[in-house]
Amino acid sequence: MNERTMKDLTPSKIVEELDKYIIGQTDAKRAVAIALRNRWRRQQIEDILREEILPNNIILIGPTGVGKTEISRRLAKLAAAPFVKVEASKFTEVGYVGRDVESMIRDLTDFAVNMVKAEKTKEVQHKAEEMAEERILDILIPPVKRPQQQMKQPPVQTTEQKQEEVNSEEYQNKKTREWMKQKLKNGEMDDKMIEFDAQVAPGVGMQVMGPIGMDDMGINIQEIMGNLMPKKRKKRKTSIAEARKQIAQEEAQKLIDMETVKQEAIKRVEDSGIVFIDEIDKVAGSGGKGHGPDVSREGVQRDLLPIVEGTNVNTKYGVVQTDHILFIASGAFHIAKPSDLIPELQGRFPIRVELLSLTEDDFVQILTTPQNALLKQYSALLETEKVKLHFTEDGICEIAKIATQVNEAVENIGARRLHTILTTLLDEILFDVPDKIPSETVEITAEFVNDKLDKIVKDRDLSKFIL
Repeated sequence: MNERTMKDLTPSKIVEELDKYIIGQTDAKRAVAIALRNRWRRQQIEDILREEILPNNIILIGPTGVGKTEISRRLAKLAAAPFVKVEASKFTEVGYVGRDVESMIRDLTDFAVNMVKAEKTKEVQHKAEEMAEERILDILIPPVKRPQQQMKQPPVQTTEQKQEEVNSEEYQNKKTREWMKQKLKNGEMDDKMIEFDAQVAPGVGMQVMGPIGMDDMGINIQEIMGNLMPKKRKKRKTSIAEARKQIAQEEAQKLIDMETVKQEAIKRVEDSGIVFIDEIDKVAGSGGKGHGPDVSREGVQRDLLPIVEGTNVNTKYGVVQTDHILFIASGAFHIAKPSDLIPELQGRFPIRVELLSLTEDDFVQILTTPQNALLKQYSALLETEKVKLHFTEDGICEIAKIATQVNEAVENIGARRLHTILTTLLDEILFDVPDKIPSETVEITAEFVNDKLDKIVKDRDLSKFIL
């Protein structure tokens, strides 16, 4: 996101944008909005003080399915910032088999490089497409060879005659190329087949086994080996439309300076990267004396500490400083509490926000209000079969009511319960639409919902398996 757009993105506007996708959770939205705005504010401060201003990392506390991950993901998308989601429970203490915590920064840098590369590719796309057209034209209408390029033959014609003939051929060739180029631009030749040399990346079947972190370094070794080996080319026969895409992609790669891409990506990671650490409560101690699994959990926390505090991490693109990366942790904290984290790590997450369990009214809004609301998604799916799906107001309220009841009776999985309920509710319609249901409107009323789900809801054991 450019400087101007970021300046216009005030905390209230950030919350407004998040409201389009996430219902409720005002406190959490305010906290992340302020954190994002502070990143822009920091960039406006003079260099000496700027380095001293560290991000206020956040812990989001609340049950599953209430919007913790979605808030972070939408925030990163809004700021066009590198974002990675990791699960704390997947990491192991250094010295044990598993992923080390530094891999989250390597993943974040990979994401940033791909993001910058995509932007640079877009910038050179027009030029790359022009170059691809020229290559296709060279295949369809090979350029005329000059006399010095031709093999020596007995002097039948004079030099002047040869030159005149070549000039005439060049003129005809040029006119034909211009005519063909116009047809290419108009898409008149897209379905025609063409044979061309396509670049094939050399496959290096190498897997590096070794200490923790070598999984990431192994990728780097494969890249180095790939760069050392000559690029292979393979004959491909495809339509001109497909050939144009592939050749344009090759030409775009040649136009991009990867060193610039790497430098810009690292800068973005350092200044605006966001790491979302889910299930942080799974590595918190349970308040015991530090025996058994608690020791391993504490080990992961101690490994996390320098990353969150600020350290240098080696990636295949260069060294990344983590001092100003924003870390957002989340967890249900059913058993453990934030105070069960080691004190040093607690101190690095000064902002704690509790997300509330979703109510029946929240479910009604989740079903209808967001731009990606579930009811809108199912309606769009059935419209492809020329069937209009209409949910009545009482039908929507009944779905919300059942979601609340099942969450209370079985297990609270938040808004994810709506997915399971709607899948069960619409199962027959989605199956029968192509064959049995004529083009018409299917109405989902409270009566329809009760007929389909009442038996399952009342049978608690059945609810556990189906809803």
